[in-house]
Amino acid sequence: MTQDQRTAIEEICKRHGRDRTRLMDIARAVQERFGGVSGEAAQMIARQVGVQRGEVASMVSFYSFLSAQPKGKVVIRLCDDIIDQFHGAGRVAQVLSEELGIGFGQTTPEGHITLEYTPCIGMPDQAPAALVNEVVLTSLSTDRAREVVRDLRAHLEPGRLVDKFGDGNNAHPLVRAMVHNNIRQRGPVVLAEWTPGAALKKALAMSPAEVIRELNTARLRGRGGAGFPTGMKWQFTRNAAGPARYVICNADEGEPGTFKDRVILTECPDLMFEGMTIGGYAIGASEGIIYLRGEYAYLHKFLEQRLLERRHQRLLGRSIGGREGFDFDIRIQLGAGAYICGEETALISSCEGLRGDPKNRPPFPAERGYLGAPTVVNNAETFCCAARILEKGSGWFAQLGSKGSAGTKLLSISGDCKSPGVYEVPFGVELREVLEMAGAEDAAAVQVGGASGQLVGPAAFERTICYDDLATGGAVMVFGPQRDVLEIAHRFMDFFVQESCGYCTPCRVGNVLLKKRLEKIIAGYGEPADLDYLQELGEAVRLASRCGLGQTSPRPVLSTLENFRAVYEARLSKTKTNGWQPTFDLEAAVAEAARLTGRVH
Repeated sequence: MTQDQRTAIEEICKRHGRDRTRLMDIARAVQERFGGVSGEAAQMIARQVGVQRGEVASMVSFYSFLSAQPKGKVVIRLCDDIIDQFHGAGRVAQVLSEELGIGFGQTTPEGHITLEYTPCIGMPDQAPAALVNEVVLTSLSTDRAREVVRDLRAHLEPGRLVDKFGDGNNAHPLVRAMVHNNIRQRGPVVLAEWTPGAALKKALAMSPAEVIRELNTARLRGRGGAGFPTGMKWQFTRNAAGPARYVICNADEGEPGTFKDRVILTECPDLMFEGMTIGGYAIGASEGIIYLRGEYAYLHKFLEQRLLERRHQRLLGRSIGGREGFDFDIRIQLGAGAYICGEETALISSCEGLRGDPKNRPPFPAERGYLGAPTVVNNAETFCCAARILEKGSGWFAQLGSKGSAGTKLLSISGDCKSPGVYEVPFGVELREVLEMAGAEDAAAVQVGGASGQLVGPAAFERTICYDDLATGGAVMVFGPQRDVLEIAHRFMDFFVQESCGYCTPCRVGNVLLKKRLEKIIAGYGEPADLDYLQELGEAVRLASRCGLGQTSPRPVLSTLENFRAVYEARLSKTKTNGWQPTFDLEAAVAEAARLTGRVH
C-alpha cells in the first residue's frame, strides 16, 4: 500500500469521525476510491476506528456490493430477478458477456469493467434493468446493451449513459435518472398533495401521549407486511427504560417485485421525513436514521438536500417548530446489497456498522434496538401514513379501507400486465379488481407479497388485499398462462438460498434441500413421496428458522403445493418404482467427452 493510499484511507475515516458505527460508510468510500477493500485497507480501517481487522473483513465479505478483491472502475450489475428474466434479461446478459469478452463474475483484462448479476434492484416495472455503478439503466434491449458496452469502453463514465430523464423528481438535477415513477393510481393518503410541516405543526400542539393515541384510534398497522399496530410499537418504545431512543426508517425494500418505496423516496420524501420526526417527538428520540438500500444510491444526494432544506425550515434540528427542548435530526445510512437487512434486527446491525446478521428476539427493538437503546423501526409507507393521520385526523383515516385494515395500501404491480406500476388502493379491494386496473386480463398466477408471499391462482382472485386475507408488503407479480409455476417456485427458492445469512441450519440447509427436491421434480424424476417431503421440510424450515427470512422462505414451495398441486402431480414420473428414481443420466453426462474423443456410437 502506497503512502497516498494510506493518506486517503485515513482521510476517509476522519471524515466519518472514526466512528465505529459508520464502518459500512467507510468501507463503501474506500471501495469507491480503490475498487475494493483489501486486507491492508481493512487493517488500516480497523486501527483508525478501534476494532479488530477481522470485524472489518467479515463486514466486507457479507455485503454483495463490497469486495476484498478489486473490481473494475465500472461495475455492471444486471438484475436477474424473475420478472427481468421473463422479460429478456437472459438475452441482454448474453450480449453483455459477448461484447465484453468475459463471463459474469469476471473483470475485463485491463481491469476497467466488471460484470455481475444482482437480485431485484426495484425496477421490475421497467425490466430488464441494470445498475452501472450507481446509475440505473431501464428497459434494456440487446441493441441497447451493445451500445452501453461501446460507450463505456470509450469513456468509462456511467453518468453519460443516461440520455433522457424519467418523470417527476427523476429529472431533478441531483437525481438525473432515466427511471419512471409509473404512478398509475393516486390515493388520498400517500400519493396525495402535501404541505411540508402541516402534520408536524398539529403534532406539536398535542402531547406525545396524544400523538400515540391518535395513531391507535386510526388503527394504523405497519405497512411492511406483518401489520403490527404502529401506535402500540411507539408506546412500547416510549415506555422502555433507557437514556436515549431512536427512530429508524426501513427503506431497504429488497423484496423481489417491490418498488413502491422507490416512488415515495423520489416524490414524497418530505411526507416520510415528517412521519419520522413525529415519531421522534412521540417516543422522545433525538436521532433518526433512514436505511437507504444501496440500489437506490442514485437518490442519496437528492434526499440529503431535502433534509438540509427541512433544517433550514426548522422542521429538523434544534427547537423544531420553535418548540424548545424538541431536538431531532435524521441521517441516511446507505446499505450495500443484502436482502436480509430488510429484517428489522439485521437492519439495526447494519446501521451499527456490523454484518447484517439478525439479532435474537426477545428483546425486541422497542426495548433494546440500535446501540442497545429502545428503537422504533417502521418502513417508509408507515411513516407517511403516520404523518397524514396527524394532518387529517384519526377518524378520517379509520374510515378508509376495511374493518380490520384501515387506510390505503401502495401496491407495486409488475409482470405480465399492460400497466405495471404503483397503485394506491383502499384496503379490502379484491385481487381481481387490482388485476383489471393493471390490465392483467389473462393472469394465470399471481404472487402476492413478493418472493416471501404466496402464489395464488384464478380461484383466489375474489380474495381481498388486507391483513386478514391476502397480506402483502406491496409486491404483486403477475404471471400469464405461458409461465411455469414450478419454474417460478424454483427461481424464488434460488433467491432465498443466495440471500440466507447462513446463521441457522434450518434456513441455510433446509432451503437448499427444498430447491434440490424441486429440481428433481422439474427434471421429471419426481415421485408422490417427494410432495410429502417438500411439505414436511417446508414446515420445518418455517417453524425452526431464526428470523423472518427463514420463516417465510419456504412459502414458494408451500403455497404452490397448496394452490397448484395438480401442476406438481402432472410432472411426477409415471414409471412405477419401489420409491427410487434415477436422477443421474450417465449417457448425457459423458456425451461431450464422447464427442471430443470421437467415441460417439
